[in-house]
Amino acid sequence: MSTIDQETLAESLEELQVLNERYFTTRHLEFKAGRNGNFVAEIKNDHAEATISLEGGQMMTFQPRDQEAVLWLSPFAPLNPNKPIRGGIPVCWPWFGPHSTDSDKPAHGFARTALWTVANTKNLDDGATQISLELVDNEATLALWPYAFQLQLIITVGTQLQLELVTRNTGDKTFTIGEALHTYFNVSDVTQTSIHGLENCQYIDKVNNIDNAQRDVQEGAVTISAETDRIYLDTTADCVIEDRGLKRRIRIAKQGSQSTVVWNPWTEKAARLGDLGYQGQLRMLCIETANAADNVVEVAPGGEHCLQAVISVETLSGSA
Repeated sequence: MSTIDQETLAESLEELQVLNERYFTTRHLEFKAGRNGNFVAEIKNDHAEATISLEGGQMMTFQPRDQEAVLWLSPFAPLNPNKPIRGGIPVCWPWFGPHSTDSDKPAHGFARTALWTVANTKNLDDGATQISLELVDNEATLALWPYAFQLQLIITVGTQLQLELVTRNTGDKTFTIGEALHTYFNVSDVTQTSIHGLENCQYIDKVNNIDNAQRDVQEGAVTISAETDRIYLDTTADCVIEDRGLKRRIRIAKQGSQSTVVWNPWTEKAARLGDLGYQGQLRMLCIETANAADNVVEVAPGGEHCLQAVISVETLSGSA
């Protein structure tokens, strides 16, 4: 190992020690080295286990005690620090999908590849563990998006998983954001699941409607049997994934969100993406708590907006 590598490793270990000394939450939370030398927060409490990457401010895993994992995480995610982690809950912000005027800018914004800082950690009275992460404007973000902001992600790990993405406008210009908590759910077989709560909603079919001008209407529950990429508009309803293979329902409740995105790349696109693993598309289903397309949000100077998702698991009746 070179002298430079040794110095970098020493600095990294020292920074890790400082994080643990400053934010160590009894026995429930510990910071460890993750991919590319960046750090992850590992939470283990009486209710659940979870990991969060400071790279991207990204929830990677969540598994309630004595249950199957709730989130899906690819074992083949690339180790390039400029590439987002495939799986968990990437944070899409301050735009959703491709940039509206510049295709060279990163898809889904820059938050999901930026390095976030730890703002606070604490134990809650009910035994849950909470961590707050923060991202603020800097030279790199201003080059991509010319606004001053403070972005906070508050993650609470307990019997359920709660995420709050708080956008604050710290500048003197109003800005508009598109955003999503791009959640990858672990399922037994996506073809054996159904999604409830979006019945009769209008949606944009991004696979079959290239110009995004047409609006379709959802009839009955959503099922997956081909590539699916839909933005459901003007909906605040809970979504429920019914998974007969795992004999459970996953409920996604939300606030501050007017859109829900449903995505599965299916076989051909999964092969092009290259980091889902063999038939990985069958084990994952994205239900995204969002504000996208017609539902983007305007934030005035001094104002703030909070996007919240609460994820819980219910046993299917008769399957206990």
